[in-house]
Amino acid sequence: MTTHGHHARPAAPPRLFAVVGMLVAVLTVVLIAFTWPAVRSEPRSVPIVVTGNAEATRSVLSTLALEAPGTFEPTVVTDRAAATSAIAHRDAYGAIVAGPDGTELLTASAASPAVAQFLTQYGARLRGTGVAPVRITDLVPAPAQDPRGGGLLAGAIPLLLGGIAGSMGLARLVRSPGKRLVGGVAFSILGGLALTAVDQYWLGALTGDFWANAGVVALGIGSILLCLLGLARLGGFRPLALGAAFVLLVGNPLSGLATAPELLPTGWGTFGQFLPPGATATALRSVAFFDGSAAARPLIVLGAWCVAGLALCTLGAARQRLTLRLQPTPGRAVHA
Repeated sequence: MTTHGHHARPAAPPRLFAVVGMLVAVLTVVLIAFTWPAVRSEPRSVPIVVTGNAEATRSVLSTLALEAPGTFEPTVVTDRAAATSAIAHRDAYGAIVAGPDGTELLTASAASPAVAQFLTQYGARLRGTGVAPVRITDLVPAPAQDPRGGGLLAGAIPLLLGGIAGSMGLARLVRSPGKRLVGGVAFSILGGLALTAVDQYWLGALTGDFWANAGVVALGIGSILLCLLGLARLGGFRPLALGAAFVLLVGNPLSGLATAPELLPTGWGTFGQFLPPGATATALRSVAFFDGSAAARPLIVLGAWCVAGLALCTLGAARQRLTLRLQPTPGRAVHA
């Protein structure tokens, strides 16, 4: 006798397990992207300069090699003026000036509050070794209203989201490719002005020339936005979404904005400087706090990303024209 009161529970569809597995993988990638650089952050070959008489310089170098091997990359310069010049031109994060009356530690917290704090702590560790700094001078201090660089760090997220959200909005809402580009350029400029105004005049996280700072921020937004628009033009929404995920999950953690590129795991800090978030962070610090010193390379990187975005847009347009040309005309027979 067959009973129909009970039915076997259907097995969970394989697609459900696939979706759950994919979501867990995405969550794991997000965790790794945002925590790995922070957990593994420590000074590696941080460039500093050393100056003083021959005996004092040898003592400083030997102490650095003994106390912190691989932590610093010291370069000997002639005098204190050369040391301050190296810091002002962003060739070094700090300096140890050994003189007859004691030792002076020069820092630049505007370049990286994390590195400046580490140098200060390391100077205290050297006490009693004969080269301990007797005074600390912050040559290029961070803004008084933002001594820890929190405003600059927090401002990185709106910049990234501006490029991502702007590209998605334009790709979805504007049909004309030409108008998308015009809208993207306009959005980048106005977004740069708005974000810089908040950071500089309200939060006090930036100093220097407002228009120069706004230009860097606008270029940073534009480098992301144009590339994502180009990916959308070439392949649709899926490449755009993948590009946005790459910028957010790879470019942002490797930017070095929270610490410095030299504090990230070996190789990754350098790689991050060739991505829009890292290049924007370095260029903005250089322009806002160091009168543009060492800003050329990150600005070239940002310009190259903008050009790449325009090239993708052009390639996508050419591909579309070719596709339309190859389509058969209605009413015309197609022969094998």
